[in-house]
Amino acid sequence: MQKLWVFFILVLLFSIQSVADMKSDDQRKIKIFNADKNIYEEVEKVVKPESEWKKILTPEQFNVTRKKGTERPFTGKDWNNHHKGIYKCIGCGTDLYRSDDKFESGTGWPSFTKPIAPENIATEEDNSFFSRRTEVHCPRCGAHLGHVFDDGPAPTRKRFCMNSAALKFFEDKK
Repeated sequence: MQKLWVFFILVLLFSIQSVADMKSDDQRKIKIFNADKNIYEEVEKVVKPESEWKKILTPEQFNVTRKKGTERPFTGKDWNNHHKGIYKCIGCGTDLYRSDDKFESGTGWPSFTKPIAPENIATEEDNSFFSRRTEVHCPRCGAHLGHVFDDGPAPTRKRFCMNSAALKFFEDKK
């Protein structure tokens, strides 16, 4: 009888661990829109130690994306970019914004009316520097991208004010 109880407890513990592992796997995958394929797909989250990010990012990119820094206005490579294409996350390549949704905000940072898909960005409240803002970050690698404000043009009335250092532009060659 005692062996039966031990067996039962082991089966129960194994089942609990299997459920925990499944939840853990689910949390490592997210659904994003892939603009090249024009489909939604599940992808693994990108998790790296700080030392790895320092190897693949420039000091400015690291400061902006991993330390929530901000580049000076009118200094980033994309604030005045008028080419057609897609802006992707510098850390993991997630499609973020289309050039068709970019507008001149006068702020000195690239500004967009909407993301390529709602799932391709994540937001959270940011109360740093004695202000109330909404931070925008990449849901796949956690890179800080910029902030979103409610003072953009119609139809969304949103201004996604992004750091060029957090973006990689891919020009449409068509």
